[in-house]
Amino acid sequence: MTSPHTTVPGAGTASEQGWSPRQWGTLLVLCAALFLDALDVSMVGVALPSIAHDLDLSTSSLQWIVSGYILGYGGLLLLGGRAADLLGRRRVFLIALAVFAAASLLGGLVDSGELLIASRFIKGLSAAFTAPAGLSIITTSFAEGPLRNRALSIYTTCGATGFSMGLVLSGLLTEVGWRWTMLLPAPIALVALVAGLRLIPRSPREHGPGRGYDLPGALTGTGATLLLVFTVVQAPEVGWASARTLGSFAVVAALLAAFVAIETRSAHPLIRLGVFRSADQIRANLGGAAFFGSYVGFQFLVTQYMQSLLGWSALQTALAFLPAGALVAVASTRIGPLVDRFGTPRVIAAGFAALVVGYVLFLRISLTPQYAAVILPSMLLLGAACALVFPSLNIQATNGVKDDEQGMVSGLLNTSFQVGGAIFLAIVTAVVTANAGHGTGAGTPQAVLDSYRPGLVVVSAVAVGGLLITLTGLRRRREPYGILVASSTESAPTAADATADAVVVAD
Repeated sequence: MTSPHTTVPGAGTASEQGWSPRQWGTLLVLCAALFLDALDVSMVGVALPSIAHDLDLSTSSLQWIVSGYILGYGGLLLLGGRAADLLGRRRVFLIALAVFAAASLLGGLVDSGELLIASRFIKGLSAAFTAPAGLSIITTSFAEGPLRNRALSIYTTCGATGFSMGLVLSGLLTEVGWRWTMLLPAPIALVALVAGLRLIPRSPREHGPGRGYDLPGALTGTGATLLLVFTVVQAPEVGWASARTLGSFAVVAALLAAFVAIETRSAHPLIRLGVFRSADQIRANLGGAAFFGSYVGFQFLVTQYMQSLLGWSALQTALAFLPAGALVAVASTRIGPLVDRFGTPRVIAAGFAALVVGYVLFLRISLTPQYAAVILPSMLLLGAACALVFPSLNIQATNGVKDDEQGMVSGLLNTSFQVGGAIFLAIVTAVVTANAGHGTGAGTPQAVLDSYRPGLVVVSAVAVGGLLITLTGLRRRREPYGILVASSTESAPTAADATADAVVVAD
């Protein structure tokens, strides 16, 4: 009995002793792209005041510089993941990376807020194609098990490092000029593109009966995701109970219902709904939404606290996050062996536990800086959590999935990250806004600080929810990951055969 996983032609063979030089080169290119994707999510935050001043943007316009990227990224990930499976992962990845580089250059040169927002949307759109394509290139180039786990731990922690280091780089570059925060990704993306043309192996496109383009599913699924992200981003401004918000949610529900109906009947669906029979898939996606959503809300509150209440500069704020990013970078090659030994549920649970403790510890903040006693321990715990959770979630989501569906599950997981980030950031913002104008002394530093605490409580509660979801997986055996499928062709499978069968997700 053979495994459903194959190695992409030209990728080289990863032996138990190590990887080929080409595989190392491919992995570095993919890591660079994911680093840039994550970098762009966080790097713009510290530069927003300077952008508003130079381009004369209102607060409502300014938030779209952040939301425009999230809208393009989160809204098109499902389509990007399936496009990688159908059109060829290498082709989709390289084209999207070229678009990302061009949009980065445009964003650094424009003198219009509208063009800057448009460039951010285009960058998010391109990231929606590079992220799932890059992850599926890894999962089809490295054999499932310790070798793939090691590759994924390096890859995903590069993404976590990019997100953590984005604030640090933004603080440094904003001191020179905010345009450099937009321009920096362009040359890095170009170098990665040139290297990728030489190093990334070609992958066959899907052909044959039952393979094609699910246009109705793409339209309804992408439309539902785009509208959902747009609605939750706008809800704090127009009101969660407004007719516009409620009407948008109703349309989202209708589109999702249509999407499910289409996918159930389609011969070549955008998402094979049978993948949700895997409890590990469900836990990975819900955990991803909770983890990233809580962290985005936390970062938003901490940035406001440090700059608005403590009076720290952009650079000082960025340096406060440095320990978290440094810890993620140092731990990048050590997560794979942990997963091999303990399994993804235990590693993810440990990461969520560190996350919860870090958030709860931060509730002790006051108007007097307490870096050594409160801020630094919280950052170290968050760094440890990122290092543990991000790689493990990606391993859990992609284990036991056939090669021709790796792009699909990668896009699904990344969609969970981005949609979770948008939803929980909107909720945290709404909670803080609702508490900002109440009580005596409204508008004073103490009142502002008091309005942040309910937001931190929400962030902590979301992390606790993610921990509880993860703990449900500890009742199962650590190995194998997936759904056991009995073979109809062999009456007495060996132990190795049973392990291979166990990672096949049933249709």
